[in-house]
Amino acid sequence: MSLAAEVFQVDAYLPRGTTFLCLGLPEGWEASDEKQGGGEALQLIHLPATSNVAENSPPGTSVHTFSVKLSASQSPVTPGFPLILNSSPLTDAFRVNRLSDTDFEVVTTGKEQLDFETGPNVFDLQIYVKDEVGVIDLQYLMVQVADVNEPPQFPGKLAEGLDLYIVEGAKPGFIYQVEAFDPEDTRRNVPLSYFLISPSKSFRMSANGTLFSTTELDFEAGHSSFHLIVEVKDSSGLKASTALQVNVVNINDEIPRFTSPTRVYRIPEELSVGTIVANVTAEDPDDKAVPSHLLYSISMASSYFMINQRTGTIQVAQRIDRDAGELRQKATISLEVLVRDRPAGGQENRALITFLVEDINDNPATCTKLTFSVLVPERAANGTLLLDLNPFCFDEDGEAPNNKFNFSTPSGVGSSGRFSQEPAGSGKIVLTGDLDYENPSNLAAGNEYTVMIQVQDIAPPYYKNDIYLYIVTRPENEFPLVFDKPFYIFNVSENRPAMTRVGQVHAADPDFPKSSIMYSISSGGAGLQYPNVFWINPKTGELQLVTKADHETVPVYTLRIQATNSEDTSLVTVTVNILDENDEKPVCIPNSYVLAIPEDLQVGTNIQNFKLTCTDLDSSPRSFRYSIGPGNINGHFTFSPDAGSNVTRLLLASRFDYAGGLDKTRDYRLLVYITDDNLLSGRKRAGALIETGTVTLSIKVIPQPTTMVTTTPWPRVTYQILKKNIYSSSAWYVPFVITLGSILLLGLLVSLVVLLAKAILRHCFWKTRVDKKLLAKKGGMKNPKREVVVETVQMSTVFDGEATDPVTGKIYEFNSKTGARKWKDLLTQMPRWREPSPWGAAPHRVVDGEGLGPRRGPEQEIDGLSDNAPAADAGLASQNGAGKPKHRNPALMSRVSPRPHPGN
Repeated sequence: MSLAAEVFQVDAYLPRGTTFLCLGLPEGWEASDEKQGGGEALQLIHLPATSNVAENSPPGTSVHTFSVKLSASQSPVTPGFPLILNSSPLTDAFRVNRLSDTDFEVVTTGKEQLDFETGPNVFDLQIYVKDEVGVIDLQYLMVQVADVNEPPQFPGKLAEGLDLYIVEGAKPGFIYQVEAFDPEDTRRNVPLSYFLISPSKSFRMSANGTLFSTTELDFEAGHSSFHLIVEVKDSSGLKASTALQVNVVNINDEIPRFTSPTRVYRIPEELSVGTIVANVTAEDPDDKAVPSHLLYSISMASSYFMINQRTGTIQVAQRIDRDAGELRQKATISLEVLVRDRPAGGQENRALITFLVEDINDNPATCTKLTFSVLVPERAANGTLLLDLNPFCFDEDGEAPNNKFNFSTPSGVGSSGRFSQEPAGSGKIVLTGDLDYENPSNLAAGNEYTVMIQVQDIAPPYYKNDIYLYIVTRPENEFPLVFDKPFYIFNVSENRPAMTRVGQVHAADPDFPKSSIMYSISSGGAGLQYPNVFWINPKTGELQLVTKADHETVPVYTLRIQATNSEDTSLVTVTVNILDENDEKPVCIPNSYVLAIPEDLQVGTNIQNFKLTCTDLDSSPRSFRYSIGPGNINGHFTFSPDAGSNVTRLLLASRFDYAGGLDKTRDYRLLVYITDDNLLSGRKRAGALIETGTVTLSIKVIPQPTTMVTTTPWPRVTYQILKKNIYSSSAWYVPFVITLGSILLLGLLVSLVVLLAKAILRHCFWKTRVDKKLLAKKGGMKNPKREVVVETVQMSTVFDGEATDPVTGKIYEFNSKTGARKWKDLLTQMPRWREPSPWGAAPHRVVDGEGLGPRRGPEQEIDGLSDNAPAADAGLASQNGAGKPKHRNPALMSRVSPRPHPGN
């Protein structure tokens, strides 16, 4: 449900003229009001109302209880309702809880604190309820926050307790000013009373909250701290208390003294983080008189070490690499350790500590590249230098012999006797064997060789790294690329789907090494609708369909397939024959038709001489078989012949029995299946397939006419049933001829009417007035002569779609259910009728007490005939024996009342 912002008046509980801004009032409020006005009201009971809630109330505190009176439909309240639609001021402090299906209460949420002194103390809430049929109600609840007397409070951290410090030996006097406030006294005009609970000999407190010391405090005498409880009281006697911890600060006048003798340490590089490398200790001469807590720190910035501030232990803080950075040039790290007393203002001392970093063999010999590829011509001479590894390899250790290395003998499958180092261990790789492609041993190795060499330290722990050489022999092109056949011929059914395999071509190159061959369609393979009917796998040469091929469109395709490798290109011709299949559905004329037959039609009658003429592009006229699918209730309809011909007729197979109750419906919608059975013989086909076409027939059974007897003083009604052919796009010339003839006939009639009107006005104007007066008098007689009313009914005039005629290009309207059609632009005017009912009932004539105008007299009926000509339509209408017609399809109706005979 979308929400909108609307301004509305709540007259039920606000003063006249008061407006209220409602954010999120659901759409449809006005429509729901109309429902409430019709006796379906949903009502909130005990609202509007005013309720009170105490400030600082906990979540879930009940504010107001109300109930809902269900509407006349007894529809339950929608889940999630009632709800607080809006509040003034905006707040999330309240919500609605459900007690039962009709009882609810407004409670506090705890999301916002209700404070009488600092926040709003009046809230206007809109309670909105809605049931499951859309009936709603909206009422008002005023919530007033009640003031509650609260005890005094200490501000900030003072409420949780406070630590105070005083230097030992200080003179008695002021220590701290304690302050509290009364939440009820926002301006703080009412004084509060302060006092100490369990008074101490060393402290006192004045009435205004000032804490004083009464004696000199001595830390060495054991008075290191005092715990005081301060209580404050307001004028109403409400109390609050807090704790004060008074700590006596010791005075230290002696500097610490280092006790560890070592100042220079030797450590290896690459120690793990956290390793202890030194322990600096110190003592305070005041240990006997004053408990000493020394703090250690490094005064000179150092990223390599950290010190425990309590124990003086020095640990490694990050990696110490002798072979990188400033340590590669100078392997010495100096620190200045600072020791001081723990209290602020204490004494301190400093000492210089030096660390000598020793080199270890922690870096293996390595190379900037550990993988090398070398391309060697197959006729390269022995002794050719293939690769020198020395420019690529190194050892990052800082000192010898840790930074020295050599190379191992080359090894690898198939490399023996072909590659070596000269001199040994130098890292210079030379060719010593034969790499000719025609050598069988080289073919077995694939003319690719993997050689592994190790670069290793000469000092323990002899770190190693593997180096891989991929030596590839470069071949020569000696043989051309050729297909295994001079040409290819493939056959494929026209019914095969896309991605169907058609065939496969193959090309080869005797040269070694074998290179990948790529296949492509050089030319051919285009259809009428698709630029490419075929696709070839570029790697395998498999030819596939891109889409279904059509034998009737292109029976044979000629393709040129190209094969390409890294050196050569070759072409071959491929012929693809498309095998004919039974893939065309029968097509019948007409494809759809509307028929009307009388109820008493004789069995075996060809219904309105209706026949189907069917064709099939790939089947003979004798291969058709006809059957009727859904809609042939009680089997009243059949086709003859039902097989073996492309022309068949619709027959009535059995009589209708509406009187006996066997038949109920008068509208039949038949779905006719036309199957070609694939009966063609003497033709090559990929498989036996059957295709089925469909034709839709709409048949209406017309009941037998009955005699109409009028039992009311109103004129007798005679129904004239008109039939009209349904427009078919194939018979485009019919509406053209009818339209042209209608225009000519209309022009002739208009000229005749004009001449007749002139003659009447010239000769019989005064007689017409006398006749009208006489008719008016006769119309007022007690027993007037019954007039004959001819009412024209045309069925299925609700056209719910539009389309364009493919021949004339004109726009026509059609009924999607009955198939009726008409041109959109009619020359005649539509008469005024009531809107049709939801069940499709036809409009009925306006009589006394029905409609908006009085009943028309006989002359008004004649005038209505000239002004309300019936519109063209399709279909047939049934008659009602007595009274006005009921439950018809939407139609246009006109009534003609003849003038009374002069003799009456």
